[in-house]
This record gives sequence, C-alpha cells and structure tokens, in this order.
Amino acid sequence: MTSRTHPTGPSRSALALEQAVELTRTGDLWLFRGHSAADHAIRVLTNAPVNHVGMAIVLDDLPPLMWHAELGKGLLDVWTNSHHRGVQLHDLRAAVEQWTGRYEQRAWLRQLDVTITPAMEDAVMQTIARLDGTPFPSTAALIGRWARGRVRRPAPPELTYCAEVVAATYTAMGLLDGERPTNYYDPGRFWSGDDLELLRGARLNEEIEVLT
Repeated sequence: MTSRTHPTGPSRSALALEQAVELTRTGDLWLFRGHSAADHAIRVLTNAPVNHVGMAIVLDDLPPLMWHAELGKGLLDVWTNSHHRGVQLHDLRAAVEQWTGRYEQRAWLRQLDVTITPAMEDAVMQTIARLDGTPFPSTAALIGRWARGRVRRPAPPELTYCAEVVAATYTAMGLLDGERPTNYYDPGRFWSGDDLELLRGARLNEEIEVLT
C-alpha cells in the first residue's frame, strides 16, 4: 500500500474559510479529518490520513457548492430541495461549517489545476442527476465495499460513500481513466501522499488548511 503522510500538526499554509470559499473552483477537493470512533476506524482500516472528501462545484451565478456523501441530513440538498442522508449537493460554506463545527473536524482545500470545459461541467451535472440521493453505507458496509475495490471488484450501485462520489465524478469529467472501480478509492487516495494519475494534464496542488 502506498505510504501516506498524515497531518499531525499545524499546516504550513492556511486560509480563512471565507478566503478558501472565494478561491475554490469546480473540481477542487475538500478533505476532512475527525476524531470520532467511526472517523478513526475509517482511517485505520484504509491507512488514510483523512476520513472524508468532497468536491467543489462552482457554476455560473450559483453559490459555491459541495458535492459529497454523508450520513447526516441536517443541510438542505440544493439539487432536490430536501433534507436526506447519502449523496448530496450542499452550499459549500454551510457544509464546511458543519464538518468543522458540529462534527469537529479539521478541513483542507486541495485545488485542481486544469481548465474545466463546458463538456466537463455537463458531465458533472449528469453525475449529480445520477447519484444524488444514493444512500450512504454503514461503517462496516463502507469498509467491505472498499475492500472489494482494492482487488478491483466493483460493488453494487445501491450504496456509495464519499470517495466513490468524487471518483465517479472525476471519471465522468475525463480526469480518471475508469480502469479501477469507484470503490477502489478511499478519502486518502485524494490526499497528496497518493498519485491519482490524473488525465488531461491535470494535477492537484498541495493541501491548504482551512481555518474556521
């Protein structure tokens, strides 16, 4: 398994939440690290430095949005205009404030360096239409899905977790080749210790801690 660098102290670079929201663009990653039992279990079993990942979506005159999957239903899903668990599209600022406040997690922004074309934006919207509302698995089911993925066995589509959502969206955008199933990915695959082998000449910059 790839060696991963774990965030143990203050980051060398940091931004206030307002600055980070202003800078974020479609495809940027938001990564989170918490200290609950479930957070710790995910990191230990996957050897990941973080336990949650979401993707920013910034289109036209809409406010910046967070595309991710989680167990909570406290925030409004702006795609369905409803509250539900699972795959959701949230106001970005509200989502980060929930994860750093209510869930007590550290947050990082990782910016994607690539030109986002209209075709890529269309692919994002099609992925949202396809996946929004898909239930989030229990911790045990999540680990089972990931374990199948590590031996390149796709998992059934009726459940999905956060890293799968990002992987599916990056694949639809043409940034990942799709040779690995989405359940191959865990949140740590999107941390800088791993090489995602992005296509289209894309690259992900180093993490910037977001202070709230």
